[in-house]
Amino acid sequence: MADDFEEDFKDDFEPEDEKPKLQEGEEVIRVRMPKGKEVLGIVEQLLGLRKMYVRCLDGKTRLCRVPGRLRRSMWVRQGDVVIIEPWEYEEDRGDIIFDYRKSQVDWLRRKGMLKDLEEF
Repeated sequence: MADDFEEDFKDDFEPEDEKPKLQEGEEVIRVRMPKGKEVLGIVEQLLGLRKMYVRCLDGKTRLCRVPGRLRRSMWVRQGDVVIIEPWEYEEDRGDIIFDYRKSQVDWLRRKGMLKDLEEF
């Protein structure tokens, strides 16, 4: 009788729709997308002192910098895909707030988010 109770109890609390299992070699990729006034861009030229020229998706080339709070944790190289937050009072400048990894860039290309940047 105790066995019947345990079986009934287990059936009531099992998840009905389980998450699909990942196949071998597959991984879940979480990609941060630009929000609000943020723009995607590609680093064109490193200028030194954590400043660089970035070609943005909106067609502008901006002089951008890595903010102090991110200097130790973010290393940006030429050709990296980044998220830029343009300054409110000077549209030709901005802050780099996120640097994409290679797997994230591949995901963005598959979804068609970087086609505009590769054209010009």
